[in-house]
Amino acid sequence: MTTAPSSIAQPDQPARPLTRNDYKTLSLSALGGALEFYDFIIFVFFATVVGKLFFPADMPEWLRLMQTFGIFAAGYLARPLGGIVMAHFGDLLGRKKMFTLSIFMMAVPTLIMGLLPTYAQIGMWAPILLLLMRVIQGAAIGGEVPGAWVFVSEHVPQRHIGYACGTLTSGLTAGILLGSLVATAINSIYTPVEVADYAWRIPFLLGGVFGLFSVYLRRWLHETPVFAELQQRKALAEEVPLRAVLRDHRGAIAISMLLTWLLSAAIVVLILMTPTVLQTVYHFSPTTSLQANSVAIVFLSFGCIIAGALADRFGAGRVFVIGCTALLASSWTFYHSLADHPDWLFPMYALTGLLVGTIGAVPYVMVKAFPPVVRFSGLSFSYNVAYAIFGGLTPMIVSLLLKESAMGPAYYVAVLCGVGILVGAWLWKKGR
Repeated sequence: MTTAPSSIAQPDQPARPLTRNDYKTLSLSALGGALEFYDFIIFVFFATVVGKLFFPADMPEWLRLMQTFGIFAAGYLARPLGGIVMAHFGDLLGRKKMFTLSIFMMAVPTLIMGLLPTYAQIGMWAPILLLLMRVIQGAAIGGEVPGAWVFVSEHVPQRHIGYACGTLTSGLTAGILLGSLVATAINSIYTPVEVADYAWRIPFLLGGVFGLFSVYLRRWLHETPVFAELQQRKALAEEVPLRAVLRDHRGAIAISMLLTWLLSAAIVVLILMTPTVLQTVYHFSPTTSLQANSVAIVFLSFGCIIAGALADRFGAGRVFVIGCTALLASSWTFYHSLADHPDWLFPMYALTGLLVGTIGAVPYVMVKAFPPVVRFSGLSFSYNVAYAIFGGLTPMIVSLLLKESAMGPAYYVAVLCGVGILVGAWLWKKGR
């Protein structure tokens, strides 16, 4: 394999400031990432309605919900394969091609899901087609997230990589917020009967249309200077990129997978699961829980950008040590105080959301861990395999912990923060 020297990390002057084109690239990439993540997540907000429409009416409720969430989980299981395949071609054919293909592969299935006939109309073909669309969505998101981090990091000067990756991650979290807001709006505007009849289709149709619009917008993006130079110098991988990653970069894989655990579990526990915990354990109303969650996501988006910028200035190691220590204290106080101080919900959840933004420094480490010639494949393999494992196991572990104590989520987050502090201390020692 011919490898490119590390100086290829950015061919222009690394000391230059961010230009108007850099900001355009970041804006279009973050917007596309937000809309694509919206498309991926919107399913979970309408899982109950979809389950009733796409499975037999006489099916037990628990089995219907299990099968519906099974279809949702299929999207996660498809992530590694989709991400690895798209990263392979991203390292050989170009970042932009795969970056555009991923959002097209997300938009079209989302649009089709909004048009699918129900079980009452076509029988068992309804859930089968729904599952197929979900698998394609999973493959798309598996390529989108690593591809987006690589794409923006290779467009900006080296000293702004953290800021670029943090901004992109902020866009992804904004997609979750957009899904929550649209779901809230649909359920507020339409009656339950209208939602079940036709209104559930609106969020999917909107997601499909906006996704196709993002495909059009990404036509204005250019191939990354890093890949263009690799191509010009004929320094692309001469073997399957993933083979080189597994043989030569095992340390980078280990660090990247541990940081993906931090990223995925922090999002799953503190953002996706906590609204349910607030309702079932602490007895807040659904409206109050979702409002507090929306505030936390807004602060999370700002936190991602701040963490990325701080990683550029002080190194990711310091960001993880300080950020994870603060997150441990904040999340512990958050869960521990709610029973006695329910009025602390909004300020404590906002602070915790801001500190969850520490994950904005994760892609900074990952894109620097692999050389340009195999960067997409290395990052995609580490991220998607770890996300499939930890993204799937985390809800089950936290649910088991909740059976023992209302502080179950806090225990899990504490362990998670411990991992982040240890990895951060190692990076700090290495000067990274």
